[in-house]
Amino acid sequence: MTISVKKLVTAVSASVALMAAGHAAAEIKIGVAGPITGPVAQYGDMQFSGTRMAIKRINEAGGVMGEKLVAVEYDDVCDPKQAVTVANRLVNDGVRYVVGHLCSSSTQPASDIYEDEGILMITPASTSPEVTSRGYELIFRTIGLDSMQGPVAGDYIASQNPEKVAVIHDKQQYGEGIATAVRDTLKDKGIEVAMFEGVTAGNKDFSSLITKLKQADVDYVYFGGYHPELGLILRQAEQANLDAVFMGPEGVGNNDINTIAGEAAEGLLVTLPPSFDEKEENQELVKDFEAANEDPSGPFVLTSYSAVKLIADGIEAADSKDPFDVAAALRSGTFETPIGTVEYDEAGDMKSFEFVVFEWHSDGSKTPVN
Repeated sequence: MTISVKKLVTAVSASVALMAAGHAAAEIKIGVAGPITGPVAQYGDMQFSGTRMAIKRINEAGGVMGEKLVAVEYDDVCDPKQAVTVANRLVNDGVRYVVGHLCSSSTQPASDIYEDEGILMITPASTSPEVTSRGYELIFRTIGLDSMQGPVAGDYIASQNPEKVAVIHDKQQYGEGIATAVRDTLKDKGIEVAMFEGVTAGNKDFSSLITKLKQADVDYVYFGGYHPELGLILRQAEQANLDAVFMGPEGVGNNDINTIAGEAAEGLLVTLPPSFDEKEENQELVKDFEAANEDPSGPFVLTSYSAVKLIADGIEAADSKDPFDVAAALRSGTFETPIGTVEYDEAGDMKSFEFVVFEWHSDGSKTPVN
């Protein structure tokens, strides 16, 4: 049988294309989007540490459907505009799965792009309910919501019978959202909220705020935001002899707050996920982190690890690498992870997640108090 040159070229081209596609399919890209630089890069360190360890261990166990996971890392600086740029880069790079973003204000605009482009995202740190309240099919998380965390903090403060409480936030989606949840819980408990006020993220001088707190004669101050601002507030409050108990969310639970606040960090109350690294079933994993000189105790390390594991398990459960198939498998299945058993609701939120109140110490250690 005679084959024309044109048909032969076409056949060869198709064969080459299939070979190239097969080679590309030998790896599954996992985008990791979070702050490598910027004021909250310490949390990004936790995110990248957790995802790298998960990818390493999964690959050592044979990969996913016989294929290796490959991390593709991006720095969004926890800035919404940069997050959008990163999301578009992920699209152009052919990434179909993302662990990230970290800050809620970055996660929300990036998730719009992922949903439109058919990319499955699991955030290990964003707690704003708005991230998953829009009916998106491909957006998940491995942490609880502000609507879970805020009441834990508000209930604890109320249990201490405070006279007056100030609730302060950094005017950002995460900080203001959780501060609002705390304020509403306190009001429901009949606790007087003497102040509800925002400060500017990045500010260094909080003397006017501290003057207002003293004038309001508050004995508890809740701060919604991140550790750079609260660390300075704590230090300046101590210098001004403000006698009040301070409390904040997981965004302040970082050892760098001790560097900023010094001894003023002693006695700070923080709501955090449970100490997953202390669970007996995670000790082999903890040893792997320690062998790599990595600290598994940060609040976002094992939530990030679990995000990768859920993507891998979801692909296996769906027997498909199509993100929509994987999303359906995640919503219909039950998965065992280092943060516990994960079951998702239709919104992409875990059906249960626990937050714990810790007392923070100036040496960086913490003690559960509830």
